[in-house]
Amino acid sequence: MSAQTDTPGSVTTVYKVTGMSCGHCEGSVSGEISQIPGVSSVKAVASAGEVTVVSQAPLDDEAVRAAVDEAGFELAGKA
Repeated sequence: MSAQTDTPGSVTTVYKVTGMSCGHCEGSVSGEISQIPGVSSVKAVASAGEVTVVSQAPLDDEAVRAAVDEAGFELAGKA
């Protein structure tokens, strides 16, 4: 449940998201999260119910929750 540092200056965090079932869902969630300042990449996998986010610094969980909510899904926490 903790963030991992992959490269200097970047943090990778995996979030659990409920309700995603297809590629369109993945795109919606990825699109919303990618708008959070500091996010450099987002990969959503509907079959696993996970979203992997690489950012310049740890993200505010409420900002991620708001982005996931805006996409129409629910953030279940960190994986």
